[in-house]
Amino acid sequence: MQGGGSESSLSKADVLPYILSKESDLSRDEPEIASNISEQLQHMGLSTWSQSVIRRLRNAIHKIKPERVIEVGAGIGHRSAWFFDLFTNDKVPERYDLVEQGSKFAVILHRLRTRFDAEDWCNIVVGEVNSLVAETNAWIAASVTGLEVGNSPLATKADVIIVDSKIENLAESIESLFPLLSDGGVLFTCEPPVPSGDVDEEDEEMMKHVDGFNDWIKLISNTQQTHYVAFTPLFDGTIVAFLKK
Repeated sequence: MQGGGSESSLSKADVLPYILSKESDLSRDEPEIASNISEQLQHMGLSTWSQSVIRRLRNAIHKIKPERVIEVGAGIGHRSAWFFDLFTNDKVPERYDLVEQGSKFAVILHRLRTRFDAEDWCNIVVGEVNSLVAETNAWIAASVTGLEVGNSPLATKADVIIVDSKIENLAESIESLFPLLSDGGVLFTCEPPVPSGDVDEEDEEMMKHVDGFNDWIKLISNTQQTHYVAFTPLFDGTIVAFLKK
């Protein structure tokens, strides 16, 4: 964490409970721009994380005061608007990557970035996560030899990574992004819903959901030895945070 005082003296095991605690001096109200985007989401039939989840995540990021942030699954920028509001009224990061798999929402994200005068520190990155991570790893390898050109596709040594992904890709995306965290960096996501009812093995979409949830359970099990993992249940969602031991 970039902050000083008592939080800088926390043991690593105490970091996640501290940053995910309810304690905060920030407003509980949804920022005006985020509220407008929320209405747009409803008109477009899109969904996002609940306001209580985003608010607590915003509060956690405020405590971390990150220099580099990656947000995977930015959508049309509802969650991002909360973070922009925080950054421009608190501490602007060195780099903030908004990642979307397709380009259909890129224009909306560009408009949001411009509205906050964030062109100098915010990047709109279009592409599939695993491919972007592979390209970033190649950039890192080239930088060792001094052959890199320009900036890395995704931020390296990120202090915060947020992952909002379809359940079938969630565990794989998180595993691929772990190496991009800084020492002490935190990865946040939302716990996926448990598949319910009888699942017909011929139903490909439901089987993707089941397989993705099984991958999630394996991820949680496999990371117990390597990461501190915290679950914070809130209204309509549970934040899951990972911090390397």
